[in-house]
Amino acid sequence: MRLMLQFTIPVDRGNVAAADGSIARAIEALVEATNAEAAYFTTINGQRAGLIFFEETDQSKLTEYNEPMFAALNASITIMPVLNLDDLKRGLHE
Repeated sequence: MRLMLQFTIPVDRGNVAAADGSIARAIEALVEATNAEAAYFTTINGQRAGLIFFEETDQSKLTEYNEPMFAALNASITIMPVLNLDDLKRGLHE
């Protein structure tokens, strides 16, 4: 199933992590662990944020993605299923 993981990082923790380089390491590790098909970075409500799109069939692996971000960056995380246009078309025509 294709999933989108959205994370936000509190400003204070993000500033510390940006200064010591741990923010880049944590985000790179997340992108690699998920084998992301796409990763985008932005701000949401004034906080550093990212949107990671990936395929996953084993729900238990989600904790492997979440826990390092919680521990390293005090991140807030939301994971939800997402569809591309082909998925949507198939769903609407069935």
